[in-house]
Amino acid sequence: MIYLDNAATTWPKPERTITSMADCIRNSGANPGRGGHKMSLAAGRLIYNARELLAKLFNVDNPSRVIFTGNATESLNLVLKGILKPGSHVITSSMEHNAVARPLHFLKSQGIEVSEVECSPAGFMDPVDVEKSIRKNTTAIVVLHASNVNGAIMPVESLGEIASKHGIKFVLDAAQTAGLLDIDVKKLRVDALAFTGHKGLYGPQGTGGLFIREGLEIMPLLQGGTGSKSESLDQPVDFPDRFESGTPNTPGIVGLAEGVRVITEKGLEEIRKHENILLRRFLDGLEQIKQIQVYGPCNPKLQVPVVSINVKDQDSSEIAFILDKVFDIASRSGLHCSPQAHKTIGTLNQGTVRFSFSMYNTIDDVDKTLHALEEIIAEMH
Repeated sequence: MIYLDNAATTWPKPERTITSMADCIRNSGANPGRGGHKMSLAAGRLIYNARELLAKLFNVDNPSRVIFTGNATESLNLVLKGILKPGSHVITSSMEHNAVARPLHFLKSQGIEVSEVECSPAGFMDPVDVEKSIRKNTTAIVVLHASNVNGAIMPVESLGEIASKHGIKFVLDAAQTAGLLDIDVKKLRVDALAFTGHKGLYGPQGTGGLFIREGLEIMPLLQGGTGSKSESLDQPVDFPDRFESGTPNTPGIVGLAEGVRVITEKGLEEIRKHENILLRRFLDGLEQIKQIQVYGPCNPKLQVPVVSINVKDQDSSEIAFILDKVFDIASRSGLHCSPQAHKTIGTLNQGTVRFSFSMYNTIDDVDKTLHALEEIIAEMH
């Protein structure tokens, strides 16, 4: 199979990710922090090692400020519901994934005010519009780093400066960019960074995390066992235990750590360079096929390797079905859990066929996909 659905989850995973998880289950399968025996201590060390790797990747000084969750959605719910109170105002974009849009929609019913800044048809957010939307009660700016629909990269450095200037929080959804773009939480002035493990970090599904800057007070979503301060019924206030109740996904976190090691050794710059070559070739090829509409920046410098298209007025699900059934090419069709983004780019009714590349894709994958699209169009005549 030619797998071009990496924006949903990367595949294949590095072999080291898989073997490290199996090794963890076999040799360090105890509950970390819940015992003083050597296997429990070994499991605890593995989790801390993963925390250190992620802290280094995002330029975080204190690894304990990196909290493990099940995915970016859980991380975003934690921070949004933990910092927004009735009467708070939050600014977001019209390109958001439902991981941001749905919690904010729910919070409206709890007395939270939400301003959705309209992005351009290419998916870009204008920092000027963001600054104009700030009110006296504005608590946070919450945006995705790059669109999962058309790959458009948001002006996050400018947004961080605006947030800092006005004394409001900057929350960044890095689901599509962690492991692909350089993310320095200090440079970007990020107060909370939500990431998932199973995409650009090449870890397993069911892993993710949240960086929380020193001084940012967030109410935990969960209370429960942490392996620390068990004599008290109060939730521990220390990081990371404050936010990590219950038995952690130790094998998954170990697999995530190995994925981070793989991309670190390969180098983010090299990964980005390779994926940009694939993206440029794909965009150039699509430009030659008149019946195809491409959405978004159409510029590797302005987007991650995610491309959404439509073939005339054909149903996007039908095109994706043919690609899978006839050509053994995995893409994704529909609204990609981002209806607001599709409203913005004008594809709410039709959806799009989305192609997304990883470091394991090749030029041959691109060329065969372009050829398949040409054949599909030829069969329509």
